Amino acid sequence: MKINQPSKSVKQPNHSSTKKDDGQQLRLGKKNLWWIGAGVIVIIIGFALMMGPVSEEGCFEQDIYSFRRIVIAPIIVFFGYLSVIVSLFYHPKNKVEK
Repeated sequence: MKINQPSKSVKQPNHSSTKKDDGQQLRLGKKNLWWIGAGVIVIIIGFALMMGPVSEEGCFEQDIYSFRRIVIAPIIVFFGYLSVIVSLFYHPKNKVEK
């Protein structure tokens, strides 16, 4: 049994705004990549703020319930993730050249 194959190749739509040197186009623009990097740095800072001394078996560390560890750090991590998510979906409007 012979299967018919299409003779023409199917072209994919072009959704990109940034071009590479070899003619390929990136899906995200330079601004998007910058915001993703900034968001990742904010996330790392938030997790670093959550770190602290460890409670040992004979000694309980009260710093585990500090305001910085249970309120401020999770808020910072939340805004880091929010920044990354928004930058992934942000697509600037293309300017029409005359």
